[in-house]
Amino acid sequence: MRQSALFTRTLKQAPSDEVSLNSRLLIRGGFIEKTMAGVYNFLPLGLRVLNKIENIVREEMDAAGGQEVYMSALSPVQLWETTGRAEEIDVLFEARGANEASRKKNDNRYILNSTHEELFTPLLQKYVSGYRELPALVYQIQTKFRNEPRARSGLLRGREFRMKDLYSFHRDQEDMYRCYEEMKDAYQKVFERLEVGRDTYISLASGGDFTTDYSHEFQTACENGEDTIFSDTETGECYNEEVAPARVPDENKEEEEFSMEKVHTPDIRTIEGITEFLGVPVSKTVKTLLYEDEDGQVIVALIRGDREVNEEKLFRAVNFRSLRLCAPERVKEVTGAEHGYSGPLGLGEQVEMYVDDSLEGAKNMVVGANETDHHYKNVNWGTDLALPERFCDIKAAEEGDISPASGKEYKVFRASEVGNIFPLNTKFTDSFQYFYDNEDGEKKKVYMASYGMGPTRLMGVLAEKFSDEKGLMWPVSVAPFQVHLLQLPSVSNSQVADQAEEVYTKLKENGVEVLYDDRDDTQAGEKFADADLIGCPYRVVVSERTMKEEKVEIKKREEKEGKMVDFQALMNSLK
Repeated sequence: MRQSALFTRTLKQAPSDEVSLNSRLLIRGGFIEKTMAGVYNFLPLGLRVLNKIENIVREEMDAAGGQEVYMSALSPVQLWETTGRAEEIDVLFEARGANEASRKKNDNRYILNSTHEELFTPLLQKYVSGYRELPALVYQIQTKFRNEPRARSGLLRGREFRMKDLYSFHRDQEDMYRCYEEMKDAYQKVFERLEVGRDTYISLASGGDFTTDYSHEFQTACENGEDTIFSDTETGECYNEEVAPARVPDENKEEEEFSMEKVHTPDIRTIEGITEFLGVPVSKTVKTLLYEDEDGQVIVALIRGDREVNEEKLFRAVNFRSLRLCAPERVKEVTGAEHGYSGPLGLGEQVEMYVDDSLEGAKNMVVGANETDHHYKNVNWGTDLALPERFCDIKAAEEGDISPASGKEYKVFRASEVGNIFPLNTKFTDSFQYFYDNEDGEKKKVYMASYGMGPTRLMGVLAEKFSDEKGLMWPVSVAPFQVHLLQLPSVSNSQVADQAEEVYTKLKENGVEVLYDDRDDTQAGEKFADADLIGCPYRVVVSERTMKEEKVEIKKREEKEGKMVDFQALMNSLK
C-alpha cells in the first residue's frame, strides 16, 4: 500500500483528553479515531491489525471444534427477563426509538447485547436435542455494548468493542469441565501466537453475573493494566485481587492481656481518629461493619482497622441472595448508637458475625461500644468477647500478604484481562428449560460453559506492551504491514524513486506486505519518525547512499542500527 494514498495521517501529539498509553499511541499512529469516551473508529491501519488478531482467534477456535455464527446485536427484553438478568446487569444498554416519530412506528424496547447467553441458549435448544449431538461448541466474533462507568483506558475498557464469545453445551458436568480444560489450551495458543503467552497467566476470579462458581481470567502482565494479580510463586496459582485468599504477616502476639475499659471518645468516628486519641497502633483497632440483604436481615463483619472488607469474599461466606452496607439509620436501629460507634459486644445471638482471620489471636483490641461517643479498649477473645466458631478470610488482599497455600509472600503485579471463561453449569439452560434426550429417552439437563476474548482489548494490550518512547512495535503476526519501505527523496539523484518502486514491486511479488512511504513532499526525518510511530517489524530504506552500494538498508523496529544488504539477503531476513 502506498502511504501517499492513505487518507489518514500520523499526529505529533494525541488529544489531551486521552490518558491511556494505548489510545495515545494508536491515535497518533493513525490506527484509531475517537468518537466519544469508550468508542473508537478503526482506520485502515487499525482495521488491518484488528482483522489479523481476529483471524488468529478464529483459527484456534475452529481448531478446538467451534462452529462460527453471527448473532444479532439487538434482542427482545423478554429473553433477558427469562434469565432474570434484565434488572441485574449494571452495564446493560437498552435501545428504543430515538424520537417521537420513530416511537410512533415502533415503541418496543430492545436490549443492545453485552453478551449472548440469552440468544445462544434458545438457538441451540432449537437444533440440538439428542445426546448424539452433544457436545456442541458455537462461537461468534461480534460487536458488544456495555455501559461502562469509566471508559478512560482506551481499548482496554470500551463501551463498544469486539468480542469473541464461544458457548459449549454438554451432557453433564464432567464433559463440560473436560472441554473447559481444553479451551484453556486453545486460549494459550492464541496468546502464544500474539507473543504474549509468556506474560499471560490463568487467574481465578469472580463469576460475576454469569455464575456463582469461580471463573478463570487470562491476565497479561501490563504496567498500565486495570487489574491487580496475586501470584503464589511456589504453587503457580494466580488470583485476581477480588478473590485472592490472604493472610496478614504474623505479628508478635505474646503480650499481656489487660482489663477491658470503656472510654469516652467524643465525636470520634474514624479509625484514624481513635488511634490518635488513644495512642494505639491501628492494628489494635477493629472495624465493625453491618450489612443486610434485600429482606433486611443483618450480619456483622469484623476486620482489623488497617484492612478493608472484600465484599466478594464476604458475599461468598454469607448465605444471602444480595448484600449491601446498612444505612446509618439501620445501624442505629440495630446497635443503639450513631454510625461510627458500632462494636461486636452486646449485639445478641440474632446477629451473625463473620470475623476476619486478621483478628485471630489479637489482644487488647479497641472496638465500638454500641453507645454514641464511646469505645471499649483492651477487649480480648474468650474473656470479653466469645471466640467465633471460625475465623474467615473476608479481607481485601494487599501487597505483602501471605498465600495460605504456600505460606509465602505473594508476587503482586498489574495486568490486563485478555480473556475469561465461565463454568455456567445449568444456570441458563434451567431458565429456558433446555433438556436433551439421553440413550434411554430420558430428559436430562444440558450443561453450559462460556468463553470470552476481546480482540479490541487485545489490540490495546499489544500497543501497551510492544511500544517505546518513539511509538509502536507490533509483533509480526498482527503488524499492519511486515515492511515499511521508505523512499528518501534526493535532489541530486532522480533514480532513487525508480529504485524504490522496483523494490516495492519485488517485495509484493514475493508475498511481503509493504507499506510504501512514497511521499515526495516529506523530509527524511519525518519519514523515520512516522515509521517508528507506526511500528512495522522491519524498516527498509532506499536512498542515494544505498544506491551507491547497490543495496538497501534494513532495520528491525526494536534495533538501533540498520545494515546494508542486497535484495536476496533482504528476502532471507524477512523470511
